[in-house]
Amino acid sequence: MSDRGYVLHSYPYKETSLILQVFTEHHGRFGMVAKGARRPRSASRSTLVPFLPLVFDWFGRGELKTLKTGEADGPALPLAGAALLAAFYLNELLLKLTHRDDPHEGLYDAYHTAIGELRALSRSTVKPPADAVEPVLRRFEVTLLREVGYALELTREAGTHAPIVAERDYLYYVERGAVPAGEGQEPRANAVKLRGLTLHHLERGELSDPVTATQAKQLMRLIIQHVLNGEELSTRNLARDLQRMAEGTTK
Repeated sequence: MSDRGYVLHSYPYKETSLILQVFTEHHGRFGMVAKGARRPRSASRSTLVPFLPLVFDWFGRGELKTLKTGEADGPALPLAGAALLAAFYLNELLLKLTHRDDPHEGLYDAYHTAIGELRALSRSTVKPPADAVEPVLRRFEVTLLREVGYALELTREAGTHAPIVAERDYLYYVERGAVPAGEGQEPRANAVKLRGLTLHHLERGELSDPVTATQAKQLMRLIIQHVLNGEELSTRNLARDLQRMAEGTTK
């Protein structure tokens, strides 16, 4: 079998091998063993790494396949800073929210695009702001939720199915959708308050507006936390720790 894909995660297996979790275009996510990949002279040591587009060739019918070859399918351009942390966040979402051997070609395309955008931010000659990664993350999150069966209704109100009005404020409830917000009405724990315009922007993947960016992040965080049944993401904890460290050095 052969397919394009990426390594999402790896860990040592026996003395010289690796267990890989990979995400492929036509076969979805699955595990495989890369025999001898940890040997000092193995050609795989520099290629079986996250964020590098690869072409995998493997065999086996069990739960754990055996890798024959993993060839680079593009330049090994590095990620750094906020873009690198964002890429690990994408990998963690795929590991936690996709099922083994469940193909998602649309999601693969979204991941491939997101990694390319993050790589472009890393390569920029002008250092981008830390929040430059946020639009990339929001677009991927929307696609991920749709592909795994948690599509967000961003164009119509819950219940009435009336079109979302850009000038109106809404409360977006988990597992329900957007409901017009009364004057001064604040959200409960299972909802966020946002503009109709934010929903329009999120539907179109337009995240340049600062208010949209903030509200979209709040909404996606709420929904993903619900889908994960409250499980904390390691990358979010790491981001918080790094932010605290940065704030500590500036005081």
